[in-house]
Formats: sequence, structure tokens, C-alpha cells
Amino acid sequence: MKQQFLEFRFRAETLKRIDMANQIIRGYLAQGYRLTLRQLYYQHVARGLIENSERSYKQMGELINNGRLSGLIDWSAIEDRTRNLRGIYHRDDPAEAIQDAYRDFRLDKWENQPNRVEVWVEKDALVGILSRVCSRNDVNFFACRGYVSQSEMYDAARRVARYIRAGQDVTILHLGDHDPSGIDMSRDIRDRMVMFLEGLGVYVNRLALNWEQIELYTPPPNPAKTTDSRFNSYAEQFGHESWELDALEPAVIDELIEENILALRDDSLWDEKREEEETYRQLLQETSERWADVVRYLQQDEE
Repeated sequence: MKQQFLEFRFRAETLKRIDMANQIIRGYLAQGYRLTLRQLYYQHVARGLIENSERSYKQMGELINNGRLSGLIDWSAIEDRTRNLRGIYHRDDPAEAIQDAYRDFRLDKWENQPNRVEVWVEKDALVGILSRVCSRNDVNFFACRGYVSQSEMYDAARRVARYIRAGQDVTILHLGDHDPSGIDMSRDIRDRMVMFLEGLGVYVNRLALNWEQIELYTPPPNPAKTTDSRFNSYAEQFGHESWELDALEPAVIDELIEENILALRDDSLWDEKREEEETYRQLLQETSERWADVVRYLQQDEE
């Protein structure tokens, strides 16, 4: 929704930039994606519309902010995935609550699979992309926010250990930036998992961003941080440039994740669980539609 709160006298060049931003936004909304500011910025860089610099990023933020306040850019088109109100969800009608249960009810369709998959991503800002592909494949996902905290890694290892002891092979698909720390984060996850699992095996697959993907998709480079303690070893192998995962098209990330998930899934077992799930969902749907009958039946039983 576009809504004006302030009036701006934009120059013709600024109006052209707002129009271009809206074109990019509409293209992604048509695919079902809402972008973060940083993702929108990288789509401008990838199209050669702006230079890749901190100054350009700040200017993009100012452009989008003023464009929204002036009523020229949809308020719901850009999302902030790190700052959200949290609270308790309420319902006034029990029948509606059961209808919600019908919509939300899911069996764990990986419970009877020989493999178990989780998707981990370095940045919280990319959760919006992961949520779509992981939800439709019933896979849990986790935003690491950089290096995983010791507490979270310990809890993750305990969770993975339960899967392994239940007879499943476990794969963590990890996605991060291609920079000194981003590359090292995959190594860190592997090493600490080995330590906490005490002999139990888990496979950590660095899914992106990898060198072959940089060569294929040519995302815009950034200078690698020379202050990073891992810079020297990184520079020896990759040079002085780095690349952010955000710069990849959301559809590319989505396809990459799904392809790797499906490679680990037994479709016949998956279909069995889906049929069982649908049976339960139909029961919930019928209960919601016949809630008045359910209440009468329970009241008669009490009498």
C-alpha cells in the first residue's frame, strides 16, 4: 500500500530512480518475494545502475525512505526481517481456532526418511527466501547471524544427535557470504559439530556462496576486509575481493536449496506422510465446520 505522509519536491533524476526501484520491486513481488533494502540495493548494482559502495547503499536507503514517505513506493514492498513485534495470538471463536489448526497442521514428513536436512544461513535478512523453500519442503531453517553462539551450537548438536540415534543421516546445508569470515563459518560449524557430537557424524554442505557460483552469476564484488584475522589466507586463494550472498537472485537461492533437499528425500516415503497428513487435516476441517454439533455432543455427554 502506498501512503503519503510528507511532501517532497524530487528532481527528475530522483523520480527516475524511484521509478526504477518500483520496477525491480514489482518484478520480485510478481515472483512472491519481498526484498530487504540490501537485496534491492544489490539488484541495482547488478544491473549497473549504481556503483557498489557504502555511499551508494546509504543513498539507496534515503531514496527508499523518502519515496515511501512521499507515497511513491509501496510500504509493504520492502521488509525488515530483524525488527518485528512479537506477542500472543488470540481467537474469539473456538471454531476459528480449529480452522487455524486445519490450515497449520503438519506432520513431520522427514520422520520416516533415511535422511534429515536443516538449512542454515549466515544472515537473518535472507530468512524470507529460506522460509518459502523450506516451508514447502517441511525443512527446518536457522539464521546464524554470523558465527553461531556456543549455546545455540550445543543445542543444535543435541538435536542432531537425536536424529542420528533415531537412525537418520543428517545434512546441514549452509549458506553464507564469500568473504574471509563467511567462508570460515562453514568450517567452524563442522568443527564444533564434531566436538559436540563426540563421534557421531554429520555432513555440513556449504551450499553457497562458492567460487563456481561467483563465476556463473557474477555478483558485484566488495573489497574484502583487511582487518579480518582470516584475510591473509583468504587473499592467497581468492584475492582481495569478496561477495555477498544477498546479491544472488532470490530464485537462484530458492532453486539451489530445493535441488539439494530433493536429492536427499525419498519421495515414496514423503507421499505416504502427505496422505496421512491430509486425512488428519480433513478431520480438523470437518470439526471446524460442525463445531456447533461438537459442542452439543459434549454438553449431552456431560449431562
